[in-house]
Amino acid sequence: MDVLELTNTIEITENAAATVKNLLLSKNVPDYGLRVFVSGGGCSGLQYGMALEAEARPYDHVVAKDDIKIFIDPTSMMYLNGATIDYEDSLMGGGFKIENPNATSSCGCGTSFKAGEGQGAAAGGSCGSGCGCG
Repeated sequence: MDVLELTNTIEITENAAATVKNLLLSKNVPDYGLRVFVSGGGCSGLQYGMALEAEARPYDHVVAKDDIKIFIDPTSMMYLNGATIDYEDSLMGGGFKIENPNATSSCGCGTSFKAGEGQGAAAGGSCGSGCGCG
């Protein structure tokens, strides 16, 4: 299988890595990895998604840190290059947060964004258009 082993394409904070590791252990799948992807939708045109997967797919970018693996398909990598994945825990509930230098705007929910010119089609929108934030 063709898998790209890259380490400097995205960053994951220690807090996010520990959260993923704990999640994998609680689901009894310690050898799985976290797939991070970008898909069309959300109130800003593009949205982030995450899922647990057993192994990388052909041509995936694989980022490893603290005994966890992150899988990113090549199309999503165009939008995520240089991004940082963090995990925030707050009184309102915790969640993963992606700091993305490629996003020109994002919704208040933090899961939807608009990319800059030359990074694929992204429809504009407002927070009131159904992303579930606010």
